[in-house]
Amino acid sequence: MENTPLFWLAFTGFVIGLLLLDLLVFNRKAHEIKLREALGWSAFWVALSLGFNALVYRTMGHQAGLQWLTGYLVEKALSVDNLFVFLLIFSYFKVPPQYQHRILFWGVLGALLLRAVFILIGGALLAKFHFLLYLLGAFLVYTGIRMGFSGDAPEIDPDNNPVVRFLSRHLPITRQLEGGKFFIKKDGLRFATPLFVVLVMVETTDVVFAADSIPAILAITRDTFIVFTSNVFALLGLRAMYFALASMMRLFHYLHYGLSLILVFIGGKILFENIYPIPMPVALGVVGGLLALSVLASLLWPKKSGEQ
Repeated sequence: MENTPLFWLAFTGFVIGLLLLDLLVFNRKAHEIKLREALGWSAFWVALSLGFNALVYRTMGHQAGLQWLTGYLVEKALSVDNLFVFLLIFSYFKVPPQYQHRILFWGVLGALLLRAVFILIGGALLAKFHFLLYLLGAFLVYTGIRMGFSGDAPEIDPDNNPVVRFLSRHLPITRQLEGGKFFIKKDGLRFATPLFVVLVMVETTDVVFAADSIPAILAITRDTFIVFTSNVFALLGLRAMYFALASMMRLFHYLHYGLSLILVFIGGKILFENIYPIPMPVALGVVGGLLALSVLASLLWPKKSGEQ
């Protein structure tokens, strides 16, 4: 496996093929995805991701394989906050369960394109200006501390969202859903539906969260191939993960603090790299250990009924 234009073309075709297979074959008919189906798809995406990780390990070496797995775990973990916000958005706009997969499909596709741009720009800047790496480390430490003290419930206010307000002023929007359509025609005019507004909110939310997750992965490795592919596989399983966790999102209420510690650890790893470099196996163990401890703590000390 070589980092060549031919490989990138093949990898892009592979990802597009998976997405089209998902949309046009397995989920061609809009339906509510139940827990059993969601768990099955989650297992499929995780198995596919670990299979690709094994390929990276065999062709690029031990270090690259560990970096890929660490990046994948970090992105998966940070996606939990995305999922909680998606749940709030769907609840606020009263999106029927059978249309949620369609929104998440196009949301993930847009996220892949946006993150590709972020990764290429970020990688190029870090390669040219090495001092930015230390600013990146400080930013991650600050973000982790802020996350730890901000509480575990992201807030959403669509009425005051600047993107939603812009759409409302410049685009005719129907007051009711029109099936699973994003746009319809009435009296020769094209109208957006509330479903399109939800899609735009999902996309803008991902941009905000990418500001945390992309720097975190770039802090692990500056290899564009590892950063992008680990991000892609984490995002591909995001929809299935959403439906699997939607009913038990509150269960892992300490995970938020585990994520904040992970960001602080990764930022500190960068800042003190010249003084005390941390081997990648140790870094992977710390990330996995913090995730496991936060999940275990959530199960051992569940949130009491009515507790915020």
